[in-house]
Amino acid sequence: MIFEDLGMHYEVHGEGEPLILLNGIMMSALSWKDHVPKFKEGYQIITYDMRDQGQSARLEEGYTIDVHVEDLKKLLDYLKIDKVNLLGVSYGSQVALLFVLKYPERVNRMILPNATDYIDNYLQAVGEVWKIAARSYDGEKFFDLALPFIYSRPFYDTNLEWLLNRRKMFKETLTKPWFDGLYRLACSNADYDVRDKISKIDKEVLFISGEEDILTPHSHMMEMHEKIENSTLIKLNGTGHALFFEKLNDFMEIINDFL
Repeated sequence: MIFEDLGMHYEVHGEGEPLILLNGIMMSALSWKDHVPKFKEGYQIITYDMRDQGQSARLEEGYTIDVHVEDLKKLLDYLKIDKVNLLGVSYGSQVALLFVLKYPERVNRMILPNATDYIDNYLQAVGEVWKIAARSYDGEKFFDLALPFIYSRPFYDTNLEWLLNRRKMFKETLTKPWFDGLYRLACSNADYDVRDKISKIDKEVLFISGEEDILTPHSHMMEMHEKIENSTLIKLNGTGHALFFEKLNDFMEIINDFL
């Protein structure tokens, strides 16, 4: 379905208490196709492509991550949802944190895998690599430069054939609009920093970290957990930044227990 005011692609699955899924920077609504059927009954699952992702409209250069906060509010208003649970992965967790700080009355509970409350020098450097990779307009080069940061060493060591097939798929399917959108998304959060604000969050928050995640490491997520009084932190062993995919069943079990 399309929210025409924003040219935003979204999908609604099931009925019950709304839970909206916020994509990581390289994801789309399609990334959740294996997760959606595994959510417990009694929840209405909403997936969508942020602008500059998937099937949604493209943006012009020069925007900041805050644009997605306002887009999310407009989508919730359009769907007539007063209060929602948020599940945001990585970039999506940044949108979720900005959203709850601006519109706390619209949020019930939050699930934040691979989250961060600011962009440190290391993340900034990785973002520069992703931007260089995007400007190559070559799916295989992009994979080789960008993806080793995402998956864990155990996943690479045990899933090489799958990864090589995915590399080939990148070469065949990624388009110039996709690369340009990824470039703009990677530029949008350079000034993102809510370190001094998240202690104000009074919602129930579940953090999920990956033992081998080098982008949003467990130690940093522990610091975030300690700032938010009503929060829980669970570590998934043997996983990297793509923990939601590397151990999908374990990931979903943790979330369903929380819900």
